[in-house]
Amino acid sequence: MSTYTVAVIGTGPDPSNPSVQGFAMGYRHAEAYAVDDRSELVGAADIVPENVAAFAEEFDLPDEAAFTDYEELLASLNPDVVSVCVPPAIHRRVVVDCARSGAVDAIHCEKPMADTFADARTMVQECWRQDVQLTFNRQRRFGKPFTEAKRLLDEGEIGSLQRVEIAWGDFYDTGAHTVDLAGMFNDERPAEWVLAGLDYREEDIRFGSHQENQMWAQWRYDNGVYGVCSTGAGSDIHDAAFLLRGTEGAIRIDVDDGPMLELERAGEREAVDVGSETMHHTGEEEGRFGSHFQDRAVAEILDALDERREPVLSGKRGLNTAEILFAGFESVRSRGRVDLPLDLDDNPLEAMVEDGDLTPAVVDDE
Repeated sequence: MSTYTVAVIGTGPDPSNPSVQGFAMGYRHAEAYAVDDRSELVGAADIVPENVAAFAEEFDLPDEAAFTDYEELLASLNPDVVSVCVPPAIHRRVVVDCARSGAVDAIHCEKPMADTFADARTMVQECWRQDVQLTFNRQRRFGKPFTEAKRLLDEGEIGSLQRVEIAWGDFYDTGAHTVDLAGMFNDERPAEWVLAGLDYREEDIRFGSHQENQMWAQWRYDNGVYGVCSTGAGSDIHDAAFLLRGTEGAIRIDVDDGPMLELERAGEREAVDVGSETMHHTGEEEGRFGSHFQDRAVAEILDALDERREPVLSGKRGLNTAEILFAGFESVRSRGRVDLPLDLDDNPLEAMVEDGDLTPAVVDDE
């Protein structure tokens, strides 16, 4: 059995708040490596000394394994695997530097993938050139509500898939999960076009990037299956976070006030057992920073390394998702349907705010 040395870049300040405010996903990654006997955490880096010191203490790393410069970490430790848990705006720089270091075999990066489409493409291209495995932490793919829904689809329980309807979260951040899951349900097919509209009247900045208040997006995959996403105030279009419509029925995931997963045929709903896991399973009830979803994500990237195959969470699949997300924002900017592949470098939502096309009011949190 192989043993991989692992380092985390970007520890964050507060492991109890791994969010857009506290962004401490590095703790969740480290915990997942710790439960896999193929990996050994050997170091960490964060630009804030007290942050990396707290992380090192939590995971019993020696003082010399805590760095404030990730390039020094790479040169000193030569880790086989690196988890990149910094904000999206610097994903490209850190990922590309790791890929070019000559030491790293695999990079596991947090989502959202990047804050521009050019950066997303560059990471995938450079890791391919350097023969470095690149994955993005879309760990909900391993949650039982989603894996069971995929099993039902593959077994033909609702006939042929026609449409994936999403009514959950936002487009840029949560969309990195939801649109990715739509791709999983549709066997990783690429999209042909995207058409979207959004509302952005109150400022919402996450990971340093603007995020819409409400959005409606539609896209079509190259096999004729449609995706639909409704976010924000209009996301309550049905009683589920996901509704998978087929020629002979439907599958509901995360039904409010009811079962987590339901199979509907001939007008009758049947609950499907997914155990105690939920869509937002966090592991908090077990005294963990993260969940078993994270464990399964890490196990998958190590399996892929062992087997020299494309990982489920591959950068290529992540780019399919990012293309739909940025094309949605470009559809708003161009006021029309955007045909793919996407010829775009920037972030259209950011550009519309900078140009004054969108003028969100600053909200006083107090």
